[in-house]
Amino acid sequence: MKREQKKDQNSRRELSAEERMYMASQWRLMARRFFRHKIAVSALAVLGIFYILAIFCPFFAPYGKNQRLKGYIHAPPHKVHFVDESGEFHLRPFVYPHKQELNEETLSRNYTPDKSEKHFLKFFVEGKPYTMLGIIKSRTHFIGTEKGKFLLFGADEMGRDLFSRILFGARVSLTIGLVGVFLALVLGTIMGGISGYYGGKPDMLIQRVIEFIMSIPAIPFWMALSAALPPTWSVIMVYFAITVILSLRRWCGIARVVRGKFLQLREEDFVVAAKAAGASESRIMFVHMVPSFLSWIIVRATIMIPGMIIAETGLSFLGLGIRPPAVSWGALLKSAQNVQNVLMYPWILIPGIFVVIAVLAYNFVGDGLRDAADPYQ
Repeated sequence: MKREQKKDQNSRRELSAEERMYMASQWRLMARRFFRHKIAVSALAVLGIFYILAIFCPFFAPYGKNQRLKGYIHAPPHKVHFVDESGEFHLRPFVYPHKQELNEETLSRNYTPDKSEKHFLKFFVEGKPYTMLGIIKSRTHFIGTEKGKFLLFGADEMGRDLFSRILFGARVSLTIGLVGVFLALVLGTIMGGISGYYGGKPDMLIQRVIEFIMSIPAIPFWMALSAALPPTWSVIMVYFAITVILSLRRWCGIARVVRGKFLQLREEDFVVAAKAAGASESRIMFVHMVPSFLSWIIVRATIMIPGMIIAETGLSFLGLGIRPPAVSWGALLKSAQNVQNVLMYPWILIPGIFVVIAVLAYNFVGDGLRDAADPYQ
């Protein structure tokens, strides 16, 4: 009897779990399936770390984005040590200061570690004052040394800490993708919805405009619009202008897919019922029809963001994107145009590693969302 009762209880639990699954909302099913995708969840955690570092970059960066360190032009990265030359182990990590020597034959700067002294790393050190989020004023930085300098990724041609500039550049490179994709989604959804819902002449006009825009090569199109920006514009104006430029082409593909969705849905029963109930056309389009394929829009947005990051990086690399004193990952890679610089100072390519990691992370998250969008497969 006891065994039969246990079997009945287990079967009821399994049945209730199945019932909960089929009675759950679409968003809950998507979330459940997404969090089972280990790679996508790990990628989401990486992106979360990136955005935290970008938001609070003045605190995490040892130095300011334009702060020059005297005597550290093109200085190599510091190596972090726990064991000194005598073989003694230290609980606190330390770095050896750079000793600069001028090569009289090539007139180049050579840096060698000065092992006569050790600079221990310390958390929450006092440094250059900054204002975080435009509100919080502080002098505390997450990591640094009590004396000397600490260059995790080396310095650039002006003696500025590359690690600090990468953190500040993340603000532009990571947010321009979000803003650009949002604009592309809004424009693409509106234009595609009008085209698919009304048909006729509006459909004909919008589709011809889309075909014209998509027939223009992407890179020359972006380069021409970026080069047309007035040089007197402020950093913020240039930022939003670059965002709009990157969105001008991306909305076309979204508009075509949304048009197909509207053509498919406009004869459905819930749309006919909404018309019979006297709902306005804008309410039918954006309250009833768009939410029915909102999961596709979210997946599409996640997949589009890496393309926006790469596009901004390419424009800034060519000198047509973000302008100094603003910093982005693409602007930091601009010094890598010279092959000789790359051979002599290979650490200037480190911003490219962050671009690759961010793009891969977004792609993995997009794959996880795409699989989760169909929870019954």
